[in-house]
Amino acid sequence: MSQFRAAHPRARRVYGQNFLADPAAVRHVINAADIASDRLVVEVGAGRGTLTTELLRRGRRVIAYEVDPGLAAALPDHERLTVRSRDFLAAAPPAGEFAVVGNIPYALTSAVVGWCLAAPGLVSATLLTQLEYARKRTGDYGRWSRLTIETWPLFDWYLAGVVPRAAFRPVPRVDGGVLRLVKRAEPLVEAGGLGQYRRNVRLGFSGVGGSLHASLCTRYAPARVTAAFRALRLDPRTPVGLVWPEQWLTLHRLLHAKR
Repeated sequence: MSQFRAAHPRARRVYGQNFLADPAAVRHVINAADIASDRLVVEVGAGRGTLTTELLRRGRRVIAYEVDPGLAAALPDHERLTVRSRDFLAAAPPAGEFAVVGNIPYALTSAVVGWCLAAPGLVSATLLTQLEYARKRTGDYGRWSRLTIETWPLFDWYLAGVVPRAAFRPVPRVDGGVLRLVKRAEPLVEAGGLGQYRRNVRLGFSGVGGSLHASLCTRYAPARVTAAFRALRLDPRTPVGLVWPEQWLTLHRLLHAKR
C-alpha cells in the first residue's frame, strides 16, 4: 500500500485542503518550526493529523483547530492534545506565549497570516503556503511587499524551505513553501516611532508621485529626503518594491534624526 493515504473526500471538496502526506516533508516543517520544548503550539487546519502526531511525538502541547468534524474526531486521543472543531480565524489567541504551525488552505493564507501578526502572544508561525506567496512575502523574487516592510520592525520573515506538490494529497497545481514569521525580541524601531514608520511605508507604497522618493517628499522637506537617499546610496528612481527592509529602517532613522 502507498504511504500516501487518500484524502478525505468531503474535506477536499468543502474545505479545499491538500493534506501533507510525505513523512519527510512533515519532519521538515516541524524542524523548521524550531519550537521550544515547553512552548504551547496552536495548529491551524490539523487535517488528518500528520503534523499533530509529529508535534506530540516530540513532546509538545498542542491545541489543534480542524473545522471538519469528521477529521477532528479522528485526531489522536492524547493528554497533551486539545482538539477544537471550530474556525481558527474566529478564535481568540491563547493568553500566554505560543507558536503557530499549520498546513493551511491556500485560499485562507492572507487571513491566517493576519491573525498571527495581530496575536499578542505569538512567538513564531510556521505556515505551509503556496510557494509563490512565501517567496513574495520574503523578498525571494528580489522585490518586497508592503505587508513585509510594514511589519519588519516586529517580525522577521523568511522562506524555510520548499515542499514539492507531490508531497500532498490531493496533489495541488503548485509547490508549497515553508513560511516563517518570527517575532523579534526587541523591535527594530523605537516604540514611539513605529506608527510614523508604518505611515511612511503606506505612503511609499501608495504610488503618490511615482516613486518612493517622490512620495516621501510630500511629507518631508525634499532636501532632507534627498540627503537620506544619498547617505544610503539609493537612487531616487528606485521602485518602492526594490527597497530592502534594512534600507527602510535607515530611511526612517535619517528622516527623524535630530539635527
